[in-house]
Amino acid sequence: MNGVFLSFEGPEGSGKSTQAARLAARLERAGLEVVAVREPGGTATGEAIRDILQHDAAGEPIGRETETLLFAASRAQLVGRVIRPALSRGAWVVADRFADSTVAYQGYGRDLDLGIVQAINDFATGPSVPDLTFLLDIEVEAGRERMGSRNRTRRARHDRIEREALPFHRKVRAGYLARARSLPGRFRIVDARRSETAVAGDVWRAVRESFAERLPAGA
Repeated sequence: MNGVFLSFEGPEGSGKSTQAARLAARLERAGLEVVAVREPGGTATGEAIRDILQHDAAGEPIGRETETLLFAASRAQLVGRVIRPALSRGAWVVADRFADSTVAYQGYGRDLDLGIVQAINDFATGPSVPDLTFLLDIEVEAGRERMGSRNRTRRARHDRIEREALPFHRKVRAGYLARARSLPGRFRIVDARRSETAVAGDVWRAVRESFAERLPAGA
C-alpha cells in the first residue's frame, strides 16, 4: 500500500471529528488526494449499522458481544470498499475512529477480553493499520461538558454510547491511554483541553515530522 493512513481517537467530547476534518482539509489544500472516513459508517452497510449502534434503530438492548461484532462488521466493509482501495492508489486516508476505538470502548469499557477484541479487529481489518494515530486526550468530565454544549447548540440528543454513565467513560479513557503507551511508535497523545487551533497545530507538526518526504514542498 502506497498511501498514508491517519486516524483520530479520543473520549467523547475530545474534538476528534473536528480535528480529523481540519487535517483532511489542510492536506487537500496541499494538493493531495484525501479520503475522509468515519466509524461506524462510511459505506451504505456501515451507515445502516451506525443507526443501530448509535441511534437505537433496532429498538432493543444490544449485548456487548453483539456491539463488538457490529462495529467490526462496519469496519470490515469500510476497509474493503474504501480504505484499502484508497491506500492502494496512493491517497491519504483520514479516519475519525478506527480499530483502537473497539479496544477502548468494548475491551476496556465493556470489560471484554482484550485478546478476543484484538482478534476480532485483526479479522475485520487485515493488514490495514493506521500509520499514525492521534489520541486527543481530555478528562471525562470536561469532555462531557463539551459534548453537552455541542448537542444543545445542534439541538441533538445524546447517542446510545454518549448516554453511558461516567464510570464507563472513565474506563474508556484509561483504555485509550494504556493503548497509546503500549504503541508509542504509532500513537501521538495530544492535550485536547486547549483551543482547536492549538490542537490542530500539534497535529500538523506531527504529520510533517512523520511524513515530510510525502508532503509537497511548502506544505
